[in-house]
Amino acid sequence: MGKKQETDQEKPEYGQTHYLIKGDPAQFDPSFNGPIKKRGCTDIICCILFMAVIVGYIGVGALAWLYGDPRHVLYPRNSTGWFCGIGPNKGKSNLFYYNILKCATSVNVMATALNGFQCPTTQVCVETCPTDFKAVGILDYSKKPAAVFDQKYCVPSLDLATTDMSVHEIVEKELCPFFFTPTTSLLGRCLPDFTTLEKIPGEFSDIPGLPSSVNATVNIIKNGTGDIVNGFNAREIGLRIFEDFASSWQWILLGLVIAMVVSMLFLLLLRFTAPVMVWVLIVGVLGAGAYGIWHCYWEYDNYKKASASISDVGFTTNFNVYLQTQETWLAFLIIISVAEAIILLTLIFLRNRIRIAIALIQESSKAVGHMMSSLLYPLVTFVLLLVCVAYWGATALYLATSGNPIYRVVALNSTMSDCKSLNGTVDCDPQKFNLSAYPECPSASCLFIKYNDEGLFQRNLFNLQIYNAVAFLWCVNFVIALGQCTLAGAFASYYWAFTKPHDIPTFPLSASFLRALRFHVGSLAFGSLILTLVQIVRIILEYIDHKTRSAQNPVARFLMCCLKCCFWCLEKFIKFLNRNAYIMIAVYGKNFCVSAKNAFKLLMRNIIRVVVLDKVTDLLLFFGKLLVVGGVAVLSFFFFSGRILLPGDTFRSETLNYYWMPIITVVFGSYLIAHGFFSVYNMCVDTLFLCFLEDLERNDGSLQKPYFMSKNLMKILSKSNKAPKRGKKE
Repeated sequence: MGKKQETDQEKPEYGQTHYLIKGDPAQFDPSFNGPIKKRGCTDIICCILFMAVIVGYIGVGALAWLYGDPRHVLYPRNSTGWFCGIGPNKGKSNLFYYNILKCATSVNVMATALNGFQCPTTQVCVETCPTDFKAVGILDYSKKPAAVFDQKYCVPSLDLATTDMSVHEIVEKELCPFFFTPTTSLLGRCLPDFTTLEKIPGEFSDIPGLPSSVNATVNIIKNGTGDIVNGFNAREIGLRIFEDFASSWQWILLGLVIAMVVSMLFLLLLRFTAPVMVWVLIVGVLGAGAYGIWHCYWEYDNYKKASASISDVGFTTNFNVYLQTQETWLAFLIIISVAEAIILLTLIFLRNRIRIAIALIQESSKAVGHMMSSLLYPLVTFVLLLVCVAYWGATALYLATSGNPIYRVVALNSTMSDCKSLNGTVDCDPQKFNLSAYPECPSASCLFIKYNDEGLFQRNLFNLQIYNAVAFLWCVNFVIALGQCTLAGAFASYYWAFTKPHDIPTFPLSASFLRALRFHVGSLAFGSLILTLVQIVRIILEYIDHKTRSAQNPVARFLMCCLKCCFWCLEKFIKFLNRNAYIMIAVYGKNFCVSAKNAFKLLMRNIIRVVVLDKVTDLLLFFGKLLVVGGVAVLSFFFFSGRILLPGDTFRSETLNYYWMPIITVVFGSYLIAHGFFSVYNMCVDTLFLCFLEDLERNDGSLQKPYFMSKNLMKILSKSNKAPKRGKKE
């Protein structure tokens, strides 16, 4: 009798074929009543490896912090090696180039080795960039230096009031600029203002050291520095955007709060609205298909008398031509009709499974309602991910700026015969550089060339950056895995509580989080490592494709596309498998491989239910995101564009420079908020679904093996518990 009772329980779909894929159904365990409390550490070897990588990652960060100096990126340097804006140059945050033409087209061979905006010309830190035209003409050579030059643009070591040097000597040694044009500050560099170059005075053509044509001077400046100016001409726009944020941040915050409230209400109300919403969406899809069939037939009937056909049109890139032929609309009619028939047949034969999916969605809404703290857990994941991103970015920046800067003697005027020997091979210290050591070349200067890359640490910077990237990916995937396992443990404790909510453990989310950290770091690291390796392969393929795209033939492009597609699919499959493996880990406490195997076989035994639930859930969550993001986007558009006015004139859209920036911020923030809330809900649905399948296989509703599912699910499956009630169930 007992044996027959076991065979009468819910049988897995497709029977017992393909045993290696589907495996045996789960057996009844009288001691099991939810996530196992007594468990041991899993995947210890991978845990040790992950900890070793983390320790190494901390070591790399420490070395980068010791040797790196982000000031190289944040602040420009003058010719003496001092940073602008700090130290002795405090208050002088802009770097001014004496001869901008040398930055544009330098005849000096060392110009190609210079990093960033460094040029083979004297550079000084100034408070403000020049905003007018200035040039030293031939007649100025007979004047006093103080009457020709501006002290604030000369090197600090030169005092124009007391110097004995002539104007010619000062120009020759580049102690003061012999010309400049109006400039604008871009990233702390004084670069030419192209809007004023057309007004360049005609006397610039008579200045020694400049081209004989004013137009030639303008073209050299534009061609040489145009990309730099165009690439970084965002300072003014950035300031205006910052002003917009400063004046509208309260309303942006209000929009994000509205998105949060709407997302929460949508999830909590799904227990009441899920059936209506799902069937309305399904009917909407069928209605859209029916309209498509009617429209295609109407177009087909209109073009019956048309003389043109597909064979007459041939191949053309003008798609509208094809829409004027009868065969095109006939093809559309057949395709949409077949799709509509498939959807109708699917609904007819899978209607019961759709009802099960709806019931699980309703049950998930109840679970979230009993564990409201789970909706806040995405904040924990977000903070941990933010820490990972910040640590990776800081480490990459410090590694990139590690190594002392190298300065070498360069002739600023290499056309002089005595200066040609100074080609950047002699090291120097810009703060101790003495021009008197090079009497044959008065234009010699000590300039920054590059960062030192000859030490042991510097030679391995590329390897350390690779380590930084790989460790970052592993940590990010681990944080996501930790969140999934934590939520799975909490929602599993809800499902396996026989009397809800009385039997739900106290603080289930915190207990699940501590269990995951105490016992399953190794398993979570194992699953994260597999996903990380696949992602690394995808990054390598993208890099190879980017570097070789111009040299690829059609066959190579096809193979590369196939490889990228295959690894994209593999990544999606690994994410799906990991997600369900983490649920099994949270419930049973087994290692990653066993959990992944059990989860995969359980899903394969119920593959149709998996597909139906997945698609119904995706449909609902997509509609929810569309509702939240679309609704908040429309509201913010009408508000920030001035179409909705507030009483009391508390906010005027006319004060915004770019009203679309707050709108974009609200829309993007709303999407992140909706995604965070719905990811919790999606994890809840997946967890309850696996528990539901286990419940069907383990139990049969008898006195010894009662079902833990809700009465709604039992009603849909035509099942009931014969056991005496232990309490009032929902």
